[in-house]
Amino acid sequence: MDLTSIDSPLLEKIDLAQIPQHIAIIMDGNGRWAKKNFLPRIQGHWQGVKSVDRIVSLSRKLGIQALTLYSFSDENWNRPPVEINALMKILDHYLSKELDRMKSENIRFNTIGQVEELPEEIQKILTHAIEFTKNCNGMILTLALSYGGRQEILNAVRQIAVKVVSGELRIDDINYSVFENYLHTNTLPDLDLLIRTSGEMRISNFLLYQIAYTELYYTKVLWPEFKEDDLLHAIIDFQGRERRFGMTHEQILKS
Repeated sequence: MDLTSIDSPLLEKIDLAQIPQHIAIIMDGNGRWAKKNFLPRIQGHWQGVKSVDRIVSLSRKLGIQALTLYSFSDENWNRPPVEINALMKILDHYLSKELDRMKSENIRFNTIGQVEELPEEIQKILTHAIEFTKNCNGMILTLALSYGGRQEILNAVRQIAVKVVSGELRIDDINYSVFENYLHTNTLPDLDLLIRTSGEMRISNFLLYQIAYTELYYTKVLWPEFKEDDLLHAIIDFQGRERRFGMTHEQILKS
């Protein structure tokens, strides 16, 4: 871990041996930030990219294994076409600007979701980013694009059903491990911490299966204003919780 460049007193409160392996963030509040600052909604999304830069960089320094960002939901296709086009341009800009830095910082780029629904040019950019960083093993940065948790589960069920019908898989062999192999996140560590910004207290169809034992952290901070200390506060809160996974406090102490 390269912690020398992190200038925050909060770092002293963090147990570096108990850093969450996988953090996911619902990046909410770009539009409200823009409205608060009397700017067009699109400016809120551009400002949100700066927060992405900050949080990706800090996560890498802290030694977090996987960071997953809810970038574009399946439901976001219902937004005005002009906003969707702007979001695609922002995605193109971000990857073009940050790809070399990802490789130099040993960050592997990844996506989950119905990527095939994105514009063809964006798909090519994503494919290139994945290929360009495929040998990086310091941290996995995953963007959830055209993603929906319900759709992911439904697709997994359909794929398993095809295997059963073809005789490649027996019903009695279907367990958690088998099912999870058909999820988009099958190459990622279990999700430890889910953060949602802007004060909304919803999951919004994000990683519905994966959050079974995930710690949830809500903050009123709007995503464009989410700084390094805000992530550190979330990690400190996470480390102050007792994760029992269905067991009692006494059982945890004995384990």
